Amino acid sequence: MPVVLVGSQRSSDRPSSDAAMNAVSAATVAISDIAEVCVVMHGSTSDDYCSIHRGTRVRKMHTSRRDAFQSMNQPPIGKVDYLNRTIETFIPYRHRREIELELFDKLEPQCALVKYTPGASPQILNYYIDKGYRGIVLEGTGLGHVASDWIDGIRRATVESIPVVVTSQCLRGRICDLVYDTGRYMLEAGAIEGEDMLPEVALVKLMWVLANKPDEVRSLMGTPLAGEISFSTPMTV
Repeated sequence: MPVVLVGSQRSSDRPSSDAAMNAVSAATVAISDIAEVCVVMHGSTSDDYCSIHRGTRVRKMHTSRRDAFQSMNQPPIGKVDYLNRTIETFIPYRHRREIELELFDKLEPQCALVKYTPGASPQILNYYIDKGYRGIVLEGTGLGHVASDWIDGIRRATVESIPVVVTSQCLRGRICDLVYDTGRYMLEAGAIEGEDMLPEVALVKLMWVLANKPDEVRSLMGTPLAGEISFSTPMTV
């Protein structure tokens, strides 16, 4: 079943509004064979085409540009030619009636997304643990790092069956905590690598997994369920 999210960067009362073109392009995708959750918005600053972004891969990269939305770590699913109302696809996608639709709509709300910053206190982790949170996503630096004094908090969370998933503040590339000592210590403490997921995507996925498959958190967080993880991440995307 397609779920198409659409909006506009410029209001409809402005000459430069992108509202109508985005809406028509989104409707074109909604009646197509693309059965994905996606965002359809301007693909350039001109009125030529809209990009079809997979929902688990898209990020708004500018406050006001009409082409503000971009796909991270993979190309867009495709694009809509506005003049001809035709769709060109770039990567594999889920087709209508490809699988039988089954709804798992539970979410675990007691999950936190924690952005690591230089000098941040490791007591931040203890706060969420003490408050009874069920899962934590860490947004680390570079390959997915935090300061070494955070490792005891990761270990405590793991011991108390609170999964800690590590992502990166970098929007492109993937986590690899085997390169440096700190990363290896994080893994030894029980951290789960978030592969090339965006931090907010990892958060929503963790909320879903904890509510629906709580005994499979470690394996499912590393398994692509909705196109959110690539087996390899290209350097050029």
